[in-house]
Amino acid sequence: MCGIAGIWGPQPDQVGLMKAACERMRNRGPDSRGIWQDQESAITLGHVRLAIVDLSEAGAQPMLSACGRYALVLNGEIYNHLEVRSKLELAGLAPNWRGHSDTETVIAALAAWGVEPTLKAMTGMFALALWDKTDKLLTIARDRFGEKPLYYGYVNRSFAFGSELKAMMPIPGFGASIDRQALTLFMRHNYIPAPWSIYEGIKKLTPGTYLTLGQAKATGLQMPEPVVYWSARDRAEYGRNHPLSFDSDAQAVDSLESILSRAVHGQMMSDVPLGAFLSGGIDSSTIVALMQQQSDRPIRSFAIGFDNPAYDEAPYAEAIAQYLGTRHTSMYVSAQDALNVIPSLPDMYDEPFADSSQIPTALVAKMAKQHVTVALSGDAGDELFAGYTRYQRVERWWQQCQRLPAAIRKPLGELLLASNYLPGSGAWRGKLAKLGDMLRATNQGDFYRQFVSYWLDPASMVIGGHEPETAFGASFAGQPIEAMMELDAITYLPDDILVKVDRAAMAVGLETRVPMLDHAVYEFAWQLPRSYKLRDQQSKWLLRQVLYKHVPANLVDRPKKGFAVPLAAWLRGPLKDWADTLLDPARLRQQGLFVVEPIALKWQQHASGQRDWSSQLWGVLMVQAWLDTYHNGQTPGVAT
Repeated sequence: MCGIAGIWGPQPDQVGLMKAACERMRNRGPDSRGIWQDQESAITLGHVRLAIVDLSEAGAQPMLSACGRYALVLNGEIYNHLEVRSKLELAGLAPNWRGHSDTETVIAALAAWGVEPTLKAMTGMFALALWDKTDKLLTIARDRFGEKPLYYGYVNRSFAFGSELKAMMPIPGFGASIDRQALTLFMRHNYIPAPWSIYEGIKKLTPGTYLTLGQAKATGLQMPEPVVYWSARDRAEYGRNHPLSFDSDAQAVDSLESILSRAVHGQMMSDVPLGAFLSGGIDSSTIVALMQQQSDRPIRSFAIGFDNPAYDEAPYAEAIAQYLGTRHTSMYVSAQDALNVIPSLPDMYDEPFADSSQIPTALVAKMAKQHVTVALSGDAGDELFAGYTRYQRVERWWQQCQRLPAAIRKPLGELLLASNYLPGSGAWRGKLAKLGDMLRATNQGDFYRQFVSYWLDPASMVIGGHEPETAFGASFAGQPIEAMMELDAITYLPDDILVKVDRAAMAVGLETRVPMLDHAVYEFAWQLPRSYKLRDQQSKWLLRQVLYKHVPANLVDRPKKGFAVPLAAWLRGPLKDWADTLLDPARLRQQGLFVVEPIALKWQQHASGQRDWSSQLWGVLMVQAWLDTYHNGQTPGVAT
């Protein structure tokens, strides 16, 4: 696990810029730093290393190929790299290996097979950049699901990229203007979806793609389009059209256990201490159970507990850990412990990000890092096995709405939407308004977008804002639950869940791995008929059966809590003064980003206890805290 950066173009002192970039990313790679330059072509690559596999200098980066033609920087882990090595050796294409790092395997494969065949052959999480010294080509690529981040764009007529935005900030001219389209999307989702970033001209490389630039494009302003080498959406469609059949439920259970066990085994590859997050839920408990089954010693497991029992899952995790025999660590944190994390969030995420579960995620990552360098998680179980409770609720709403004549749906939606602005308290007003907004939707994707939205009309909230088209505007085949799972797999999962975990963990130099995002597991899950995901109103049916082979059902069967904090109460209590300052109408008007009145109204209603607007306000607060961290509270590109 590492951080990568690079710059190609006419910048003075590129090496100095890369040193500054690496310094800003040192949390991602505290073990060493490397810089390589091709002076003739004016390209410099930078790398910071968190050594996980092959701790020797043989695994150091940037790495040159044995033939000397290619230079590579890689962030991530390739779990099947020994298998790739064997294929190269059998074909007579392997070099004389210098060590046993996966980076050396990858650059050998790239030199032998080329970019796309190598990307398709790899199982793992990664972001990489490859420089071809002969053809003067730069290729950047990202893993299938976007577990590892990669930003890129033109800055001051040079092409630049980095694992984090802060790595690109030393380049003169970086971050001149905020992208108001991206900010509008942020107000919708509380995260900024790929390919947008908070800065104009800077993009995120979308998952499962690579981009290649030649000499003519290095200092130009026309960006080539990324090439798709693997598509989560295409694989979901294939799975729906090619469902698996089993002779019995037992055979289905064994099949899932087998494919998940292989993924877990591959992701336990490490030359440093390794453990797992254990919340006590279905997903993390399954991963920990399969890890312990394959280990000859107790694995390390970690959980966070809270003083407030409404948010505390630590006792469940402790019971499961005791049953499985893991070496478990729980840390109970107070509200103040959690609140102390908040000042570090803008630098941790380096663009606005407002999933409030980022707070406990940061706490459990910090605690785990005291004992291990790698931690596996149960993320993606909800998206693969229909785990979110909202899926069944939205499906019911969609089916009921479809029974209404089209001529009635929109006027009724407008009427319900207006209820949001009636005076007085009551959470029912917000629910009616959201339902009203959903009634105006024209397809399943738009219907679901309205359900998961924070601000229902975000373009009206951002001055000069316009909401660009996203995956939610596309048509989706199949039943509503399938459409929602597919949308989450290409939006919420990579742009919220994986961002949240990667940044929180890498802030403390902890590598996280997600076995359920082995692409073989994803493809298998999408070939499962619906009855194996939802049965008798129970979600994750097949995944539960795998877990029940290792843990008694009574230890894990309980209502889903999620990884939440009492944000609404905090904003009325210990965070009230902080929020008051950041939401001050005079400050907001001076910045010229937001329409002030709706924010001021929601803050007044929330602070007085009339309504719970904590999720909506948290997004605005994270923008304000980010501006304070990187721009002294001002808006880039706007005179004040």
